[in-house]
Amino acid sequence: MKSNNRKTFFMFLMAFLVAFFIVSLVEVLRSSFAPSVAPEIQMASAVSSADSVKTPLSFSDLAEKVKPAVVNISTTKTYKGQGGFGSPFGRSPFNGPFGDDFFDRFFGDIPQREFKQRSLGSGFIISSDGYIFTNNHVVEKADKILVKVSDDKEYEAKIIGTDAKTDIALIKIKPLNSLPVVEIGDSDKVKVGEWVIAIGNPFGLEQTVTAGIVSAKGRVIGAGPYDNFIQTDASINPGNSGGPLFSMDGRVIGINTAIVAQGQGIGFAIPINMAKSILADLKSKGKVTRGWLGISVQDISEDIAKNLNHKSRSGAIVTDVFKGDPADLAGIKVEDIITEINGKAVKDTHDLLLKIASFPVGEKVSIKVVRDGKVMAFTLTVAERKDRPEIASATGSKGYFGVIAQEISPEISRQLGIPQGNGVIIIDIENGSPAEDVGLQPQDIVLQVNKVKITSLKQYVKEIGKAAEKKNVTLLVQRGKSKFFVSLRIG
Repeated sequence: MKSNNRKTFFMFLMAFLVAFFIVSLVEVLRSSFAPSVAPEIQMASAVSSADSVKTPLSFSDLAEKVKPAVVNISTTKTYKGQGGFGSPFGRSPFNGPFGDDFFDRFFGDIPQREFKQRSLGSGFIISSDGYIFTNNHVVEKADKILVKVSDDKEYEAKIIGTDAKTDIALIKIKPLNSLPVVEIGDSDKVKVGEWVIAIGNPFGLEQTVTAGIVSAKGRVIGAGPYDNFIQTDASINPGNSGGPLFSMDGRVIGINTAIVAQGQGIGFAIPINMAKSILADLKSKGKVTRGWLGISVQDISEDIAKNLNHKSRSGAIVTDVFKGDPADLAGIKVEDIITEINGKAVKDTHDLLLKIASFPVGEKVSIKVVRDGKVMAFTLTVAERKDRPEIASATGSKGYFGVIAQEISPEISRQLGIPQGNGVIIIDIENGSPAEDVGLQPQDIVLQVNKVKITSLKQYVKEIGKAAEKKNVTLLVQRGKSKFFVSLRIG
């Protein structure tokens, strides 16, 4: 019995000693490698610390960091209105359908008096010496512009440059000391779903911070020819106009500019890259000089793509080429479909317009077009855009397709300034017809029927009759100074 107990004790002792030896060995090995592991741990901590400085961990950290560079803008505008019963908004409530004031017509001229209109907006400082970005509509026609900075000092500002087409303005103050400035981001890299904050002066409530996400990019809302808005659900209200939209790294990615009155949680900001692209012009010239190629274009409908044997609806179809301008000199023609410019694909007319407008005057650009199914390349020198028609045109016999046309007579030619022998004039559109559906109107001029140039009513009737047998047609139409294609289909 005693022999068994000793044997058990000895085995337990041996197991304990082996376990102690293994634990001791592991501790020695861990201590030996500790110096080489520690620096890596410290480095990781340093990186984490740097990231936390770069990107605020909360909205409050971000707001505290960026608010000093956001300013409040108040403007005063003077306009003349009528005294007595005149409206304080510049028009009498008795205005009639012909625009004549009720009291003017019955009592003669009423003395005019001046009214002061005060407005509020926002902006942000982009240089320590006082340059500030805001919206054009905030400062447009202002007699006086006051800017309040973060330390509550007020300065009178002057307009350096404005661009109504993008609704961007650059103003300047003369500060007593160096001013805090925003960091400018890259709006092209912004992704839908990212968190953003807006800071501004809504309803006169200074330095208001609202948060949301980027809801969409590249929005076209009909505000101007260069619409390319960032949509956000961060609250934007009257007075926010001109203020900054920040990403979570504290950089400005947009200029808050518009709200949708009928909706909630829908606001729009101008991409900051658009503002950056025109900053030099605003500073040096007070206005923006944009590129011009000398063409009018329109989007490609499904019917137009089918009739022209174009494989997709991407690109923009040329409806007019202005004589002597870059496109004409390079050899581009009506019906060419522009698919690429400087190696970048062209999505539609709006995309093409934005691309062309960004080119400096004098720069050479390469353009690829599809002509009769063949890809062709051209090189153009960008000219300066002046008071010319917009690049994107409006889309606008015996009743074929609902079109009733007639010859352009000498009298019509004289009255409307239309050359004879160049198309036929539409005199009526049948109700409920394909022509009405696509928006054709009386006094539109049909220049081509399925690529055939029309010089007389007889020729028009012949070609439109052929098209009616196939139950579809593509017309080149002129309305005023604009030209555009339409495709009509029967049945």
